Amino acid sequence: MNVGIVGTGGMGRVHARQYSKMPEIELFAFDSDADRAAAYSEATGAILVDSYEDLLQSVDAIDICLPTHLHLEFASQSLRSGKPTLCEKPMCRSVAEARELALLVKDLGVPFMPAQVVRFFPEFRKAHDLVTSGAIGRPAAIRTRRCGRHPQGAGGWFANRELSGGVLLDLAIHDFDWIRWTFGEVERVFSQTLPFSDGLAIDYSLTTLTLASGAIAHVEGSWADPAGFRAAFEVAGSEGFFEYDSRLSVPLRTTTASGSAIESPMLPSDDPYFLQIGGFLDGIATGIMPVTAEDGMQAVAIAEAAINSAKTGLAIEPRRN
Repeated sequence: MNVGIVGTGGMGRVHARQYSKMPEIELFAFDSDADRAAAYSEATGAILVDSYEDLLQSVDAIDICLPTHLHLEFASQSLRSGKPTLCEKPMCRSVAEARELALLVKDLGVPFMPAQVVRFFPEFRKAHDLVTSGAIGRPAAIRTRRCGRHPQGAGGWFANRELSGGVLLDLAIHDFDWIRWTFGEVERVFSQTLPFSDGLAIDYSLTTLTLASGAIAHVEGSWADPAGFRAAFEVAGSEGFFEYDSRLSVPLRTTTASGSAIESPMLPSDDPYFLQIGGFLDGIATGIMPVTAEDGMQAVAIAEAAINSAKTGLAIEPRRN
C-alpha cells in the first residue's frame, strides 16, 4: 500500500517512524515548505511529490499531519478523491467544521479515522477495560492530568488560539475523548483557564465534566510545565480505585537529533502510534474504524464547550449535533 503524509513537521515524523516498521508500506509525502520536505525525505525515506493533488494521485491512503485549522480543507479533498484518511487530532478547529467533515464521511462512505492516540496507550486502554468490565464497580470520580512545555509548531501556530484552540482543544482533548470513550457521554462542562500573560507562554486549564452516569471528572491541562511531559489519572469507583502517573515509570529512552524514543519496556510493535496506524489500516480492510468521525466530532464538542465555559464563566452543554 502507498500511504501519503501531508505535513512533515513533528507529527509527520512521528507517523513516519511507525510506517517504517511496516515493510508493506511505501511512504510518500508533501509539504508546502520545500526545505522542510527535503529534510523529511532524507530522514524518513519518503518519496516527495510536488503538490497535494500529486500526492492524492500517487497513494492509496492519506495521513494528515497538518496544523488544526487546515484539517477540514485537506481531509475533505482526500475524502472526495476516495482516499481513506487518517487525520491528526483534533479532528477540526471547531465543532461546526467537525460536523461538516463527519457528514461528508457519512455521505461518501470513505474510511476515515481521527487520530485520538491516547486510546492506544497501554495504560489508558487497560484502565478503559477495567472500567467497562466492572472491575471497580460504578465509577464516581475521575481525575486526569496532562502537561508539558508549550509547543511551537511552524510559524508558532500553537500560540495562536484562533489556529490551535489552545491547550483545551489541542491537549486536553486527549482526556476528553478518553473519558467519553470509557465513562460515557458528557452532559455539562465547566472550565477555568490561565491564559497567556506578560508575553509568557502560560496556558493552563482545569475543567469539570458532569457525565450522564452521574460521575464527575476533573481534567487538568497545562502547557506551562518546565519539567516536560506528564500524563496521569485516578479513577475511584464503588468497588475500587486505580491510578497511573507516567513520571513514576522510568523506561530506557534514547534521544538523538531526530527525537526521543522509548526503547524499553515496549517492543516497537507496542508503540501506541504504531497500534493506532495499524488500527487505521485494518479499518480500511474491514470497514470498521477503531475511532470514528463521530468520536472525533464529540471530542471537539467537549473541548469547544470548555473554551466557551472559560470565556463566559458558565457551565456549558456540549453541542452533540
